[in-house]
Amino acid sequence: MKAIVFHSYGSPDVLKCEEIEKPVPDDDHVLIKVRAASVNPLDWHGMRGKPYVGRLWGGLMRPKRPGLGVDVAGEVEAVGKNVTQFKPGDEVFGGSIGVTAFAEYACAPVSQLIPKTDKLTFEQAAAVPVAGFTALQALRDKARVQPGQKVLINGAAGGVGTFAVQLAKWLGAEVTGVCSTKNLDFVRSLGADRTIDYTQEDFSKGVQRYDVILEAVGNRRLSAFRRALTPKGICVVVAGPNGRWLGPLSRFVEALALSPFVSQKLTPFIANPNKEDLTALRDLSASRKISVVIDRCYKLADTAEAIRYVEAGHARGKVIVVV
Repeated sequence: MKAIVFHSYGSPDVLKCEEIEKPVPDDDHVLIKVRAASVNPLDWHGMRGKPYVGRLWGGLMRPKRPGLGVDVAGEVEAVGKNVTQFKPGDEVFGGSIGVTAFAEYACAPVSQLIPKTDKLTFEQAAAVPVAGFTALQALRDKARVQPGQKVLINGAAGGVGTFAVQLAKWLGAEVTGVCSTKNLDFVRSLGADRTIDYTQEDFSKGVQRYDVILEAVGNRRLSAFRRALTPKGICVVVAGPNGRWLGPLSRFVEALALSPFVSQKLTPFIANPNKEDLTALRDLSASRKISVVIDRCYKLADTAEAIRYVEAGHARGKVIVVV
């Protein structure tokens, strides 16, 4: 089968489309004929081997696992001997570390897959898992957003941000989206009550205070978010700076260290993939209560360009690799 592989860390130039052996599913895994996969920051962090702390698990000098891609949608090709939920031909999607979805076939644990509905394309289904989990769990579980609260989404036009704006509205919040000039109308079309052009206005220096801030960019210090929060507000950090050693983890550590000493809550967050939340996101998307925003699609052979585009930080919604 064809797959995107890399044997050394570096820029997207290290990615090659090669012929490799088709994987065989373990007892509790499903072999999927991949139809679509989405690009996430996890992919370019893994590709570059940065932050360096990640190499403790991914391989110090070269990657232990030569593939990328954690969000996948496709058709069941074969199942492990313990799998009873699916059969060959079923349309499924999901997301999990280690899937390596940028390939013609990929194996995924059955615990992280659910049936795809006909109301979603493969491309839309592949766009949902990681970004959707992050937005939903950060707002509902960590921030515990309540109807009428004022919520600010920093990075409202991105992969996580487009889900977050809509889910915050679904939870009953009054939503402000921070984005670039070209995305102001787009973010308002997602349901944002107010938008802020970060090239023209610094939200941390305004008079408005927010009950909840979702930080999905990693370009601001925590002190800026504290100025924009109410005295008992909460900032959920799902992104951080791209430093060599700790990368986003440095912002997570900073939040954990500072939070006990201030009245506001500054909390890092990493999503927990599970079937229940994926089902909820699927049903919300299928019923059009939230829209799955896809910026553009790339062919499998052009995966390097897809990752290069996402890494540049200007994607509107999700970027998809179509197989």
